[in-house]
Amino acid sequence: MLREIDFTRLKLQDALDLAILIEDEAEERYREFAAQMEEYHTPEAGRFFRFMAANEKKHGDTLRARRRGSFGDAPATVDRDMLWEVEAPGYQEARAFMSVRQALNVALEAEKKAYAYFEAAVPHVGDAQVKELFQELKQEEAEHMELVNRELAQAPADDGLDPEAFVDEPPSL
Repeated sequence: MLREIDFTRLKLQDALDLAILIEDEAEERYREFAAQMEEYHTPEAGRFFRFMAANEKKHGDTLRARRRGSFGDAPATVDRDMLWEVEAPGYQEARAFMSVRQALNVALEAEKKAYAYFEAAVPHVGDAQVKELFQELKQEEAEHMELVNRELAQAPADDGLDPEAFVDEPPSL
């Protein structure tokens, strides 16, 4: 069950913990997608999802170091029950036999979703440090969108195959 986040009362430690959880969730999802693509023999899409997982891990590690530097080992008061797919692509986005271009589009939508999350939260944040952090995170998501768009510009055209054509129909009962 998702618990509501009260952005007006969010403190910097909590905001950092929340941001770390968001990055961790996205990293985990990209790793799951990479494994799925490799299982379906679409290694190019799998490589891209691994690349995205590494980016999310790097960002999460940076946030963890910042949090540790400011708050040490103080226990977190936010947890994964307070978010769901803020940046992580939805499970329904993975398809058997995805092309690199399709994988890039999934990542682009995830980055847009994260940008929108921080953009919507900023006006409700009461703490100046949290507001500054969320503005920074929003800017990083904009940079991630630019990165994915650059990759899309260089990606080969799709082969015309629709991944939906490879989905099994549900069995009849």
